[in-house]
Amino acid sequence: MSTPKDLRYSEEHEWVKDESGNYRIGITHFAQSELGDIVFVELPAVGDEIKADEPFGSVESVKTVSELYAPISGKVLEVNAELEDNPEFVNESPYENAWMIVVEPSNASELDALMTAEAYDKMTIGE
Repeated sequence: MSTPKDLRYSEEHEWVKDESGNYRIGITHFAQSELGDIVFVELPAVGDEIKADEPFGSVESVKTVSELYAPISGKVLEVNAELEDNPEFVNESPYENAWMIVVEPSNASELDALMTAEAYDKMTIGE
């Protein structure tokens, strides 16, 4: 699967999509492939504040439990409730059906610190 060019990426393997000033966040194809079959996703509640580089939830796979790290700071506006009953979406569709949260940023300039798709590919697969 190719890395979508219209997203930004964190070193912790989260992706961010700018949607008119709010940011949709999920984990990358690379991350889900390293984790294996996802069996549970824990996400924050609408209204929670998240802080860049700090945990905001977790994903549990058959191999391990991994924390999700916020790529940006802000207030959670939406949570993908579908993942509660369908955690496999993370494996099947990490960039579409498995978005995790939508955030209203408290510091939009944090997006500038995230990687482009090209830089993320260099970090993960050396391309």
